[in-house]
Amino acid sequence: KTFSCVLFKTTCRYSLYTRTKLGYIFHKRQMRKARERYPAGHSRTQPTIINGIKIIPVPILSDNYSYVVIDTASNMAVVVDPADPQPVQACLEEEGVALQAVLCTHKHWDHSGGNRALKRRYRSCRVYGNAMDNIPGLTHPLSDKDTIDFGTRLRFRAFYTPGHTAGHIIYLLDGRAIGGPSSLFSGDLVFLSGCGRMFEGNASTMLSSLDTVGSLNDDTLLWPGHEYAKDNLVFAAEVEPCNVVQKQKLLWVLQQRGQRLCTCPSTLAEEKQYNPFLRSHSQDLHRALGLQQKQDEDWTSYRARVLEELRRRKDIYKDR
Repeated sequence: KTFSCVLFKTTCRYSLYTRTKLGYIFHKRQMRKARERYPAGHSRTQPTIINGIKIIPVPILSDNYSYVVIDTASNMAVVVDPADPQPVQACLEEEGVALQAVLCTHKHWDHSGGNRALKRRYRSCRVYGNAMDNIPGLTHPLSDKDTIDFGTRLRFRAFYTPGHTAGHIIYLLDGRAIGGPSSLFSGDLVFLSGCGRMFEGNASTMLSSLDTVGSLNDDTLLWPGHEYAKDNLVFAAEVEPCNVVQKQKLLWVLQQRGQRLCTCPSTLAEEKQYNPFLRSHSQDLHRALGLQQKQDEDWTSYRARVLEELRRRKDIYKDR
């Protein structure tokens, strides 16, 4: 009964947010409040430089991250999920770079709210995303596994990962072109030790999308759409209390967040050890959840049921 109430409230709020003008009005209000409360951003961040490619997390709203990705050799930049155009533009101006494109993971205002403003400011800027998701300002629709090149060193591959929304896309910056690890900009699909709510998909759909992430190289850097690390790891500790790697990561995250420091990136190798949503195959997790595969249940259906139980517990955890 408790879960049904949580689900009903969430569904009602979500419909208002995504299907009416109230959603954008709410987003603008949240933007103003966050600018007042966090004039320098909700977290302190540092750029990561990989052989001349600079990745800058830009803290926006109350816990979101946009990312400015710069090829320092050509002063060319793309931005991922610019929900608030003001701090993103400030970063671009401070770096002295030209914006080539916006890569948008999905339609939610806290990821797409600045698309049109940046497109007006930078006339040649292209806006990429999935046409299924009604992306604001979209100019270049993408399909699964499309590649996007900016110059000779910035090569992104888009992966269609529905579940959070019907048209959610993640972007992989190919490390081979720069002689380093790849970088995954995961939007609201995967966070440090977490995953997004299944607003527009079921557990089977989300599992397939999470398996896309799980198939990527272990050294891939994970750049999520939100600073949820502390809450996610506290929940993971409740679900799987004997996970030693997870306990060590939580201690580090508590130190970081105590100083308001950004917790990304992690690596996919790390996530596969402590992120319960990437561990639906783990017997240790099954035992911790008290779940067993039914005699007539195939492996994929069982893993989807594990994921559904995790998501159910997480939704109750967030609303309690």
